Amino acid sequence: MTDTIISRCEAKGLRMTGQRRVIADVLHEANDHPDVEELFNRASARDPKISIATVYRTVKLFEEADILEKHEFGDGRARYEDAERDHHDHLIDMNSGEVIEFVDREIEALQEKIAQKLGYKLKGHRLELYGVPLTKKD
Repeated sequence: MTDTIISRCEAKGLRMTGQRRVIADVLHEANDHPDVEELFNRASARDPKISIATVYRTVKLFEEADILEKHEFGDGRARYEDAERDHHDHLIDMNSGEVIEFVDREIEALQEKIAQKLGYKLKGHRLELYGVPLTKKD
């Protein structure tokens, strides 16, 4: 991914204020799946004038423009990531809330095979696995 969230926003004709640029930079640099409160904490550390309402509005705008992808991992918080990131799936640790990204060629091939078997060409998917760490008894 060579372009930035800011460049994609500009290409879509979104008006990019200084505060939106800060939020876009924070999102672009995120290696995790922050929720709005975490985005607010990171953005307001750079620009103390940013309000949480501005973060909510900006996230909604970016999501509606297909710049961001929204995830709800069952913990009651909507989390976000750049929609242009390379494809990956998620394993959510139900104890800690940690989100582990992974790619598995066998799963990808199986999904294609299932779609074909059912008479479809797969255009996209989202896979979220929920689990707890194995113990010695498992």
